[in-house]
Amino acid sequence: MEQYKLSVASSPHASSPVGTKNLMRDVLIALIPAMVMGVWVFGPRALTMTLVSVVFCEIFEWGYCKLMHKPIPISDLSAAITGVLLVFVCPVTLPYWMIIIGDFFAIVIVKQLFGGLGTNFLNPALAGRAFLMLSYPVPMTTWVLPGKENWASIGSAADAVTGATPLSIDYMKSAEDAGAAISQFSMGDMFIGNIGGCVGEVSAIALLIGGIYLIAKKVIRIRIPAAYILTVAVLTLIFSRAPEGANVFEWMLREIFAGGLFLGAFFMATDYVTSPNTPKGEIIFGIGAGLLVVFIRYFGGYPEGVCYSILVMNICVWLIDKYTLPKRFGVTAEMRKAEKEKAKAAKKAAKEGAEA
Repeated sequence: MEQYKLSVASSPHASSPVGTKNLMRDVLIALIPAMVMGVWVFGPRALTMTLVSVVFCEIFEWGYCKLMHKPIPISDLSAAITGVLLVFVCPVTLPYWMIIIGDFFAIVIVKQLFGGLGTNFLNPALAGRAFLMLSYPVPMTTWVLPGKENWASIGSAADAVTGATPLSIDYMKSAEDAGAAISQFSMGDMFIGNIGGCVGEVSAIALLIGGIYLIAKKVIRIRIPAAYILTVAVLTLIFSRAPEGANVFEWMLREIFAGGLFLGAFFMATDYVTSPNTPKGEIIFGIGAGLLVVFIRYFGGYPEGVCYSILVMNICVWLIDKYTLPKRFGVTAEMRKAEKEKAKAAKKAAKEGAEA
Protein backbone atom coordinates (compact mmCIF):
# COMPACT_ATOMS: atom_id res chain seq x y z
CA MET A 1 0.00 0.00 0.00
CA GLU A 2 3.00 2.32 0.14
CA GLN A 3 2.52 3.19 -3.52
CA TYR A 4 -0.91 4.65 -2.73
CA LYS A 5 -0.60 7.88 -0.78
CA LEU A 6 -3.72 9.18 0.92
CA SER A 7 -4.17 12.91 0.65
CA VAL A 8 -6.60 14.45 3.13
CA ALA A 9 -7.96 17.92 2.35
CA SER A 10 -11.07 19.95 2.97
CA SER A 11 -13.63 20.59 0.25
CA PRO A 12 -13.92 21.63 -2.49
CA HIS A 13 -11.89 18.94 -4.22
CA ALA A 14 -11.97 20.27 -7.78
CA SER A 15 -8.46 20.88 -9.12
CA SER A 16 -7.24 22.97 -12.00
CA PRO A 17 -3.98 22.94 -13.97
CA VAL A 18 -4.08 26.74 -14.02
CA GLY A 19 -2.05 28.25 -11.18
CA THR A 20 -0.57 31.58 -10.24
CA LYS A 21 2.56 30.98 -12.29
CA ASN A 22 0.57 30.16 -15.43
CA LEU A 23 -1.54 33.29 -15.08
CA MET A 24 1.46 35.52 -14.45
CA ARG A 25 3.28 34.02 -17.42
CA ASP A 26 0.34 34.90 -19.66
CA VAL A 27 0.37 38.46 -18.33
CA LEU A 28 4.09 38.75 -19.10
CA ILE A 29 3.46 37.46 -22.62
CA ALA A 30 0.66 40.00 -23.07
CA LEU A 31 3.02 42.80 -22.03
CA ILE A 32 5.60 41.94 -24.71
CA PRO A 33 4.02 44.08 -27.50
CA ALA A 34 3.99 47.15 -25.24
CA MET A 35 7.58 46.42 -24.16
CA VAL A 36 8.71 46.17 -27.79
CA MET A 37 7.06 49.50 -28.60
CA GLY A 38 8.55 51.07 -25.49
CA VAL A 39 12.05 50.06 -26.56
CA TRP A 40 11.39 51.16 -30.15
CA VAL A 41 10.21 54.62 -29.08
CA PHE A 42 12.47 55.30 -26.09
CA GLY A 43 15.55 53.24 -26.86
CA PRO A 44 17.39 50.43 -25.02
CA ARG A 45 17.22 52.24 -21.69
CA ALA A 46 13.56 51.22 -21.46
CA LEU A 47 14.65 47.57 -21.53
CA THR A 48 17.46 48.01 -19.01
CA MET A 49 15.10 49.86 -16.65
CA THR A 50 12.66 46.96 -16.88
CA LEU A 51 15.35 44.37 -16.19
CA VAL A 52 16.66 46.34 -13.20
CA SER A 53 13.15 46.74 -11.81
CA VAL A 54 12.31 43.05 -12.18
CA VAL A 55 15.58 41.94 -10.57
CA PHE A 56 15.17 44.21 -7.55
CA CYS A 57 11.51 43.30 -7.09
CA GLU A 58 12.57 39.65 -6.92
CA ILE A 59 15.43 40.51 -4.53
CA PHE A 60 13.18 42.48 -2.20
CA GLU A 61 10.55 39.74 -2.15
CA TRP A 62 13.17 37.05 -1.51
CA GLY A 63 14.88 39.12 1.18
CA TYR A 64 11.68 39.92 3.06
CA CYS A 65 10.42 36.34 2.99
CA LYS A 66 13.83 35.07 4.06
CA LEU A 67 14.00 37.56 6.93
CA MET A 68 10.48 36.71 8.12
CA HIS A 69 10.97 32.93 7.65
CA LYS A 70 8.12 32.75 5.16
CA PRO A 71 7.87 30.56 2.05
CA ILE A 72 9.71 32.24 -0.81
CA PRO A 73 7.25 32.77 -3.72
CA ILE A 74 9.74 33.98 -6.34
CA SER A 75 8.75 31.26 -8.80
CA ASP A 76 5.17 32.55 -9.08
CA LEU A 77 6.36 35.54 -11.20
CA SER A 78 4.12 38.01 -9.36
CA ALA A 79 7.08 40.16 -8.31
CA ALA A 80 8.29 40.21 -11.92
CA ILE A 81 4.90 41.51 -13.04
CA THR A 82 5.13 44.30 -10.47
CA GLY A 83 8.60 45.23 -11.70
CA VAL A 84 7.52 45.43 -15.32
CA LEU A 85 4.33 47.38 -14.63
CA LEU A 86 6.11 49.90 -12.41
CA VAL A 87 8.53 50.76 -15.23
CA PHE A 88 5.63 50.92 -17.67
CA VAL A 89 4.06 53.78 -15.68
CA CYS A 90 7.29 55.78 -15.29
CA PRO A 91 9.21 57.99 -17.76
CA VAL A 92 12.34 56.51 -19.31
CA THR A 93 14.47 59.32 -17.88
CA LEU A 94 13.84 58.24 -14.30
CA PRO A 95 17.14 57.35 -12.54
CA TYR A 96 17.68 53.70 -11.73
CA TRP A 97 17.90 54.36 -8.00
CA MET A 98 14.44 55.92 -8.02
CA ILE A 99 12.99 52.87 -9.73
CA ILE A 100 14.63 50.69 -7.05
CA ILE A 101 13.01 52.79 -4.31
CA GLY A 102 9.67 52.34 -6.05
CA ASP A 103 10.29 48.58 -6.22
CA PHE A 104 10.96 48.47 -2.49
CA PHE A 105 7.80 50.40 -1.67
CA ALA A 106 5.67 48.25 -4.00
CA ILE A 107 6.97 44.87 -2.84
CA VAL A 108 7.78 45.35 0.83
CA ILE A 109 5.39 48.07 2.00
CA VAL A 110 2.33 47.50 -0.18
CA LYS A 111 2.51 43.76 -0.82
CA GLN A 112 4.48 41.89 1.85
CA LEU A 113 3.62 43.93 4.94
CA PHE A 114 -0.04 43.21 4.24
CA GLY A 115 0.55 39.48 4.00
CA GLY A 116 1.95 38.91 0.53
CA LEU A 117 0.26 37.88 -2.69
CA GLY A 118 -3.50 37.67 -2.30
CA THR A 119 -3.82 39.95 0.73
CA ASN A 120 -2.66 43.37 -0.50
CA PHE A 121 -5.53 45.82 -0.91
CA LEU A 122 -3.75 48.13 -3.40
CA ASN A 123 -2.15 47.39 -6.74
CA PRO A 124 1.59 47.31 -5.82
CA ALA A 125 2.87 48.81 -9.09
CA LEU A 126 0.41 51.72 -9.02
CA ALA A 127 1.06 52.33 -5.33
CA GLY A 128 4.78 52.42 -6.12
CA ARG A 129 4.15 54.94 -8.87
CA ALA A 130 2.01 57.10 -6.59
CA PHE A 131 4.81 57.04 -3.99
CA LEU A 132 7.41 58.07 -6.58
CA MET A 133 5.11 60.79 -7.90
CA LEU A 134 4.71 62.17 -4.39
CA SER A 135 8.43 61.97 -3.62
CA TYR A 136 9.98 62.97 -6.96
CA PRO A 137 7.36 64.94 -8.96
CA VAL A 138 9.81 66.58 -11.39
CA PRO A 139 11.60 63.41 -12.61
CA MET A 140 8.24 61.63 -12.74
CA THR A 141 6.84 64.26 -15.12
CA THR A 142 9.84 64.68 -17.42
CA TRP A 143 8.63 63.14 -20.67
CA VAL A 144 10.84 62.01 -23.55
CA LEU A 145 9.71 62.46 -27.15
CA PRO A 146 10.40 59.84 -29.83
CA GLY A 147 13.71 60.28 -31.64
CA LYS A 148 17.06 58.77 -32.56
CA GLU A 149 18.63 60.48 -29.55
CA ASN A 150 16.95 57.90 -27.31
CA TRP A 151 19.25 55.20 -28.67
CA ALA A 152 22.43 57.09 -27.77
CA SER A 153 22.95 55.68 -24.29
CA ILE A 154 21.74 52.90 -22.02
CA GLY A 155 22.97 54.30 -18.72
CA SER A 156 21.64 57.84 -19.07
CA ALA A 157 18.87 59.59 -20.96
CA ALA A 158 20.37 63.05 -20.61
CA ASP A 159 20.66 63.53 -24.39
CA ALA A 160 17.03 62.64 -25.03
CA VAL A 161 14.66 65.33 -26.25
CA THR A 162 11.97 66.12 -23.68
CA GLY A 163 8.61 67.67 -24.34
CA ALA A 164 4.91 67.64 -23.55
CA THR A 165 2.61 64.67 -23.96
CA PRO A 166 -0.81 64.94 -25.67
CA LEU A 167 -2.62 64.92 -22.33
CA SER A 168 -0.38 67.56 -20.78
CA ILE A 169 -1.03 69.86 -23.76
CA ASP A 170 -4.77 69.20 -23.57
CA TYR A 171 -4.61 70.04 -19.88
CA MET A 172 -3.55 73.62 -20.72
CA LYS A 173 -7.09 74.11 -22.11
CA SER A 174 -6.25 76.92 -24.54
CA ALA A 175 -7.32 76.90 -28.17
CA GLU A 176 -3.80 77.66 -29.39
CA ASP A 177 -2.31 74.76 -27.43
CA ALA A 178 -5.12 72.46 -28.52
CA GLY A 179 -4.50 73.29 -32.15
CA ALA A 180 -0.79 72.68 -31.67
CA ALA A 181 -1.55 69.33 -30.04
CA ILE A 182 -3.66 68.20 -32.98
CA SER A 183 -0.95 69.15 -35.47
CA GLN A 184 1.90 67.70 -33.38
CA PHE A 185 0.28 64.38 -32.38
CA SER A 186 -1.91 62.79 -35.01
CA MET A 187 -4.46 60.11 -34.18
CA GLY A 188 -2.28 57.54 -35.92
CA ASP A 189 0.74 58.51 -33.84
CA MET A 190 -1.23 58.09 -30.62
CA PHE A 191 -2.71 54.76 -31.68
CA ILE A 192 0.66 53.31 -32.74
CA GLY A 193 2.73 54.94 -30.01
CA ASN A 194 4.83 57.61 -31.69
CA ILE A 195 4.34 60.06 -28.81
CA GLY A 196 5.96 60.99 -25.52
CA GLY A 197 4.90 59.54 -22.20
CA CYS A 198 5.62 56.66 -19.85
CA VAL A 199 7.51 53.61 -21.09
CA GLY A 200 4.63 51.19 -21.48
CA GLU A 201 1.58 53.34 -22.04
CA VAL A 202 2.29 55.11 -25.34
CA SER A 203 1.10 52.46 -27.81
CA ALA A 204 -2.64 51.87 -27.70
CA ILE A 205 -2.50 49.13 -30.34
CA ALA A 206 0.19 47.19 -28.47
CA LEU A 207 -1.79 47.32 -25.23
CA LEU A 208 -4.98 46.38 -27.06
CA ILE A 209 -3.26 43.31 -28.54
CA GLY A 210 -2.10 42.31 -25.07
CA GLY A 211 -5.56 42.85 -23.60
CA ILE A 212 -7.23 40.75 -26.31
CA TYR A 213 -4.70 37.99 -25.61
CA LEU A 214 -5.55 37.99 -21.89
CA ILE A 215 -9.29 37.91 -22.62
CA ALA A 216 -8.86 35.10 -25.17
CA LYS A 217 -6.80 33.09 -22.66
CA LYS A 218 -9.50 33.78 -20.03
CA VAL A 219 -6.94 35.33 -17.72
CA ILE A 220 -9.15 38.40 -17.33
CA ARG A 221 -12.80 39.14 -18.01
CA ILE A 222 -13.92 41.92 -20.32
CA ARG A 223 -16.29 43.60 -17.85
CA ILE A 224 -13.83 45.92 -16.08
CA PRO A 225 -11.88 47.05 -19.19
CA ALA A 226 -15.09 47.58 -21.18
CA ALA A 227 -16.85 49.51 -18.40
CA TYR A 228 -13.71 51.54 -17.71
CA ILE A 229 -12.95 52.58 -21.29
CA LEU A 230 -16.59 53.09 -22.32
CA THR A 231 -17.24 55.33 -19.30
CA VAL A 232 -14.31 57.57 -20.22
CA ALA A 233 -15.42 57.57 -23.87
CA VAL A 234 -19.02 58.52 -23.13
CA LEU A 235 -18.16 61.24 -20.62
CA THR A 236 -15.48 62.84 -22.78
CA LEU A 237 -17.85 62.76 -25.75
CA ILE A 238 -20.80 64.32 -23.90
CA PHE A 239 -18.73 66.78 -21.86
CA SER A 240 -16.05 67.42 -24.44
CA ARG A 241 -13.29 69.92 -23.75
CA ALA A 242 -12.47 70.17 -27.44
CA PRO A 243 -11.79 73.71 -28.67
CA GLU A 244 -14.33 75.44 -30.85
CA GLY A 245 -14.37 74.01 -34.36
CA ALA A 246 -12.63 70.75 -33.39
CA ASN A 247 -14.18 67.33 -33.95
CA VAL A 248 -15.57 66.15 -30.58
CA PHE A 249 -15.37 62.49 -31.62
CA GLU A 250 -11.71 62.86 -32.50
CA TRP A 251 -11.11 64.60 -29.18
CA MET A 252 -12.78 61.70 -27.38
CA LEU A 253 -10.39 59.29 -29.12
CA ARG A 254 -7.48 61.45 -27.95
CA GLU A 255 -8.65 61.02 -24.36
CA ILE A 256 -8.73 57.24 -24.82
CA PHE A 257 -5.50 56.70 -26.77
CA ALA A 258 -3.36 59.25 -24.92
CA GLY A 259 -2.18 58.41 -21.42
CA GLY A 260 -2.35 55.11 -19.60
CA LEU A 261 -6.04 54.26 -19.97
CA PHE A 262 -5.49 51.03 -21.93
CA LEU A 263 -2.63 49.94 -19.68
CA GLY A 264 -4.70 50.54 -16.57
CA ALA A 265 -7.87 49.00 -17.97
CA PHE A 266 -6.37 45.71 -19.17
CA PHE A 267 -3.43 45.11 -16.84
CA MET A 268 -4.03 46.91 -13.54
CA ALA A 269 -7.72 47.37 -12.90
CA THR A 270 -8.21 43.64 -13.58
CA ASP A 271 -5.80 42.51 -10.86
CA TYR A 272 -7.48 39.56 -9.12
CA VAL A 273 -6.58 40.65 -5.60
CA THR A 274 -7.62 44.30 -5.83
CA SER A 275 -10.74 44.02 -8.02
CA PRO A 276 -14.29 42.86 -7.16
CA ASN A 277 -15.29 39.20 -7.19
CA THR A 278 -18.79 39.58 -8.64
CA PRO A 279 -19.88 40.42 -12.20
CA LYS A 280 -21.99 43.36 -11.02
CA GLY A 281 -19.12 44.54 -8.84
CA GLU A 282 -16.71 44.48 -11.78
CA ILE A 283 -18.99 46.74 -13.80
CA ILE A 284 -19.37 49.14 -10.86
CA PHE A 285 -15.59 49.13 -10.40
CA GLY A 286 -14.97 49.96 -14.06
CA ILE A 287 -17.58 52.74 -14.16
CA GLY A 288 -16.26 54.25 -10.93
CA ALA A 289 -12.68 54.24 -12.20
CA GLY A 290 -13.79 55.82 -15.48
CA LEU A 291 -15.66 58.59 -13.66
CA LEU A 292 -12.60 59.34 -11.53
CA VAL A 293 -10.32 59.51 -14.57
CA VAL A 294 -12.48 62.15 -16.23
CA PHE A 295 -12.91 64.13 -13.00
CA ILE A 296 -9.17 64.19 -12.35
CA ARG A 297 -8.30 65.10 -15.94
CA TYR A 298 -10.92 67.85 -16.12
CA PHE A 299 -10.81 69.34 -12.63
CA GLY A 300 -7.64 68.04 -10.96
CA GLY A 301 -4.14 69.46 -10.81
CA TYR A 302 -2.67 66.65 -12.92
CA PRO A 303 -3.41 65.86 -16.59
CA GLU A 304 -3.63 62.08 -16.06
CA GLY A 305 -5.90 60.23 -13.66
CA VAL A 306 -5.62 56.49 -14.36
CA CYS A 307 -3.25 55.68 -11.49
CA TYR A 308 -5.28 57.40 -8.79
CA SER A 309 -8.63 56.27 -10.16
CA ILE A 310 -7.65 52.62 -9.82
CA LEU A 311 -6.09 53.10 -6.39
CA VAL A 312 -9.23 54.82 -5.08
CA MET A 313 -11.43 52.04 -6.46
CA ASN A 314 -9.08 49.43 -4.94
CA ILE A 315 -9.93 50.88 -1.54
CA CYS A 316 -13.65 50.57 -2.34
CA VAL A 317 -13.53 46.91 -3.42
CA TRP A 318 -14.55 45.53 -0.01
CA LEU A 319 -17.64 47.74 -0.04
CA ILE A 320 -18.51 46.79 -3.62
CA ASP A 321 -18.18 43.08 -2.81
CA LYS A 322 -20.29 43.49 0.32
CA TYR A 323 -23.29 44.88 -1.57
CA THR A 324 -23.01 42.83 -4.76
CA LEU A 325 -22.60 39.34 -3.34
CA PRO A 326 -25.31 37.01 -4.73
CA LYS A 327 -28.03 35.79 -2.41
CA ARG A 328 -27.55 32.35 -0.93
CA PHE A 329 -29.80 29.71 -2.50
CA GLY A 330 -32.69 28.67 -0.26
CA VAL A 331 -32.26 31.48 2.26
CA THR A 332 -35.51 33.41 2.79
CA ALA A 333 -35.95 36.95 4.06
CA GLU A 334 -37.18 35.59 7.40
CA MET A 335 -34.02 33.51 7.78
CA ARG A 336 -31.80 36.50 7.04
CA LYS A 337 -33.74 38.58 9.56
CA ALA A 338 -33.34 35.86 12.20
CA GLU A 339 -29.58 35.72 11.53
CA LYS A 340 -29.28 39.48 11.98
CA GLU A 341 -31.22 39.41 15.23
CA LYS A 342 -29.11 36.53 16.49
CA ALA A 343 -25.88 38.36 15.63
CA LYS A 344 -27.21 41.52 17.28
CA ALA A 345 -28.11 39.62 20.46
CA ALA A 346 -24.69 37.97 20.56
CA LYS A 347 -22.98 41.34 20.18
CA LYS A 348 -25.10 42.82 22.96
CA ALA A 349 -24.35 39.88 25.27
CA ALA A 350 -20.62 40.21 24.59
CA LYS A 351 -20.76 43.92 25.38
CA GLU A 352 -22.63 43.33 28.66
CA GLY A 353 -20.15 40.61 29.61
CA ALA A 354 -17.22 42.94 28.96
CA GLU A 355 -18.81 45.68 31.10
CA ALA A 356 -19.46 43.19 33.91
